[in-house]
Amino acid sequence: MRSGLIEFLLQSRAPVKRLPLHEVATVTTGTKPSDELFVDGASVAYLNGGVKPSGFVSEANTDGDTLAIPSRGSVGVVGYSAQPFWCGPLCYRIRSSSPALLTRFLYFALKVQEREIVGLQQTGSIPALNKAQLSKVMVPVPPLEAQREIVRILDHFTELEAELEAELEARRVQYAHYRSLLFSRPQERVVPLGELLELKAGKFIAAAEISPERDESSSYPCFGGNGIRGFVPDWSHEGDRVLIGRQGALSGNVRRASGRFYATEHAVVATPREGIDMSWLFHALTAMNLNQFVSRGAQPGLAVSTINNVTIEVPPLHEQTAIGETLDKFDALVNDLSIGLPAERAARRKQYEFYRDKLLTFEEAPA
Repeated sequence: MRSGLIEFLLQSRAPVKRLPLHEVATVTTGTKPSDELFVDGASVAYLNGGVKPSGFVSEANTDGDTLAIPSRGSVGVVGYSAQPFWCGPLCYRIRSSSPALLTRFLYFALKVQEREIVGLQQTGSIPALNKAQLSKVMVPVPPLEAQREIVRILDHFTELEAELEAELEARRVQYAHYRSLLFSRPQERVVPLGELLELKAGKFIAAAEISPERDESSSYPCFGGNGIRGFVPDWSHEGDRVLIGRQGALSGNVRRASGRFYATEHAVVATPREGIDMSWLFHALTAMNLNQFVSRGAQPGLAVSTINNVTIEVPPLHEQTAIGETLDKFDALVNDLSIGLPAERAARRKQYEFYRDKLLTFEEAPA
């Protein structure tokens, strides 16, 4: 990357004009595909209410190099595809209509304003983004040479992040495969989980008492049925525990908590009995896919009595310890944000966002 040109882009750029989106781009509402377009083997992404595919069809209603911004669902999130896709009726499709503006540059220019675009949504029973409001968003239009170089730089960061994400996903697959192998060995001891663990649901706490951020008055992590909900003034449990979600669609998910923490009634706190390694237990419960035992209905749930009766094969303690230590290393490699690939990915993301914000901050030219 040419540092001299980056320095020029950051410090020596002339002021640029800002124009309303509708003056430099076409903003149209997507259309609904016919039922026959949803066929087996269809490979064209169908975007509707989000910037990730909600399905696949056999034809496209865009030529690619097009933005998609949902009017419903993930309202205001800015997406882009270089490939043709089908834009559904809950998304706006946007392309540059000016020879002075690159569509890919427009994507980055709107992405940096995404929070403001999301804030334009009309509140109500179904939040929505009005086309007229979106069309008034102001877009910087620097010289084409600067646009091309900004796109090149930001695409470079995007490619690096994508490579890291692909490597991380490969490690996750490797981790899951290795975990499956370690837990597929037949064991002589097969017992109900209730013989290995003491299982108790957590305690109710009012939502108003849970702070989204840690501070002096609320310093203890509060775990619900699907991980940390926030922070609270007091703690209900202390030590190293495994938590199992017991209510909602994600019932059966397995988390680990240590130190002093609070567990709500939506989580089951698992305390191992003597002769059970905590790390082995965490990975074993994760591998068991406890969600398969969830009762189905309007409010899915996983009862403590159900968990108690699920059987598990138990190796000797020394094998448990070895398995736990091995899988802890894999788990840290793919999930710990402070080390390894997750840390590198987070650093790349911060670097990308820093340069994106700097490169897309312009002094406005006088009218």
